[in-house]
Amino acid sequence: MAVTSVIAIVLFTIHLTDDIVRGMSPGGLENLIGVAILVVWLYGTLVLADRRSGHVIVLLGSLFGAAMPVIHLKGTGVGGAIAKSDGAFLFIWILIALGVTGTFAAILSVRGLRNRQRDQSH
Repeated sequence: MAVTSVIAIVLFTIHLTDDIVRGMSPGGLENLIGVAILVVWLYGTLVLADRRSGHVIVLLGSLFGAAMPVIHLKGTGVGGAIAKSDGAFLFIWILIALGVTGTFAAILSVRGLRNRQRDQSH
């Protein structure tokens, strides 16, 4: 779970940076909220990995990461200017990879939570 979650966090930072560079997200101090969220997600992944709170944090962060492709690809998607811009391939690849790793980390965290419940009931 930790490796998958860290990969998703790295992909998320690349994605956030790309959103700022493309002007899709403002490059102001409000991005520190995203940094804080990523720090909590990383802390849950690395420091709280064996605790229930760590699994819950990873689950929430992973669901947020898994939602990025849905958010960006809904409706008209990334056609038009983005599809024709430099780096469009990397932008889409990162979205897909973030969706995959986010979903997989969420599955692993749910599995970890279920295993903890089962172990505590015995």
